Amino acid sequence: MQQQPTLALKNIQVSVNPRTYFDPAEMEELTASVREKGVIQPIIVRTLADGGYGLVAGGRRYRAAMTAHGEDYEIPVVVKEVDEVEAKQLAIIENIQRADMSPAEEAIAAAEQVGLCKGDRDEVARVFGWSRATLDKRLALMNCSAAVLDALSTRQILLGHAELLAALPKETQDKLLPVIIKEAKSVAEVKKTIEQVACSLAAAIFDKADCAGCPHNSSTQGEMFGESIGTGNCTNRTCYNEKTEKMLEATAAGLRDEYPVVRIVRAGDNHTRVQLAVEGPKGVGDEQAKACHACQNYGAAVSGLPDSIGNVYRGQCFDTVCNMKKVAAHLQAVKAATQPKPEAKSDATKSQPAAAKGAAAPSTTSNPPATVVAESDRIKQYRVALWRKALRREVGADAVLAQRYLVAIALSDQMRCVDQKTLSGIWEKLTQEQIPSGDVAKAAAATAAADDAHLANAVTGVTVAAIQGLDVQYLTRLCKHHRLDLAKHWKLCKEFLELITKSEMMVVADELGIRAALGDNFKKVFGKSKSEVIDALLAVKDFDYTGKIPKVLKF
Repeated sequence: MQQQPTLALKNIQVSVNPRTYFDPAEMEELTASVREKGVIQPIIVRTLADGGYGLVAGGRRYRAAMTAHGEDYEIPVVVKEVDEVEAKQLAIIENIQRADMSPAEEAIAAAEQVGLCKGDRDEVARVFGWSRATLDKRLALMNCSAAVLDALSTRQILLGHAELLAALPKETQDKLLPVIIKEAKSVAEVKKTIEQVACSLAAAIFDKADCAGCPHNSSTQGEMFGESIGTGNCTNRTCYNEKTEKMLEATAAGLRDEYPVVRIVRAGDNHTRVQLAVEGPKGVGDEQAKACHACQNYGAAVSGLPDSIGNVYRGQCFDTVCNMKKVAAHLQAVKAATQPKPEAKSDATKSQPAAAKGAAAPSTTSNPPATVVAESDRIKQYRVALWRKALRREVGADAVLAQRYLVAIALSDQMRCVDQKTLSGIWEKLTQEQIPSGDVAKAAAATAAADDAHLANAVTGVTVAAIQGLDVQYLTRLCKHHRLDLAKHWKLCKEFLELITKSEMMVVADELGIRAALGDNFKKVFGKSKSEVIDALLAVKDFDYTGKIPKVLKF
């Protein structure tokens, strides 16, 4: 009979063992047995590239022999000529077959094997002798944090605990784990706690396509594990809230083309808004309602409240004090209109006692105070650019006027505002010559070689460049002095309309006479999208756009 080969323990290198936890009581029993009878069942080793040997399977026997007899102990071995991947597979199989590894250890080992098999789960299941379902269940435990896996391996928690915790974000798992261990919470208690903090996917307002296979989806957990909370819940509140907020912001962004103000309302915002009403006990009247549509406090609310999350409420007034005043004025006007009129008196001074006291009743047909397009940063930039362009055109067409304005700009200490880029562009068009910024010598040579016509045009160019660089306050004063007529340089266009909201477009339509030109179609036009409203406002049949300037563009 061939003798079983042996190796001294000191000649065997211990590689990573898929088993990370060794039950102290079991190890004590095994060590006592090895101390008395030695190691009977051989361990498996493999030959290493340096000629030594590496432990493949039998880590518990190796540990017991080392404790009982020391490193010189000759332990029986079976030498396998396998590579590192095969060695790891043998180690796992041996551990699974000989003594139950913890599910956490199996999960970690299975995940490593999936990597070694390039993601082929069916192959890993075949190698381990598992069903595909068993493999997937073990791999799903990898959603547990390292601390939870360690607690499962060391038998501080049960598999049910780990399966429930796997549905939570890892930082949440690590917060709950010490509580579960310290208070010895049952699986049922942990399940109840998680159910209380879970979010309903049925109530979610965001696209749930990505949630189908998410590990935080309780439906996924229910398919994978024996322990899970009710289906249709999300256990990652942080992710759920982030997606909800993004959807609320996207909804609000889609309304900002229509209204001057759009807000996401939260708990506690109950009294910061009110629905704008035309008639009834809370109505402001038809004419006032038209004015309110162009007010900067008129808009839409997107609900961030749990019972109405994502709902949109249009026609909101966000100045409740103003609204109360308008409602009171309308009610007073209606009351005055319905009261019988007093008989006419011959004395004109006695016929209007209320007027004498300054208390004339408002009328529902009187025009409300004028409202304007908001002077946003974009509007300000647009109109200042318009002023500069219009003034440059008129001054550039009059050489004598250009000289006068140039002297005026110099006398007012504004020559530093000459825009070098604009002037260089003008000079290049006149002479086909580029003058680098800061090259005084080249600039002097170029002007010396220029003829009188070019020089005269260049002087006009300096004035134009100065207008381009003038501070807004000085530009405004010069435009007023010049009595610049913007009507000669501007006509309603898409570029301008895209800068304002649909409500503000109503103001512009009123100012320019487009509302009257559209007649009954006006309301129908503004029921469309912003882009369609713009197209309609720019294509009113038989309407003359020439010479009409919105108030917001005037200086």
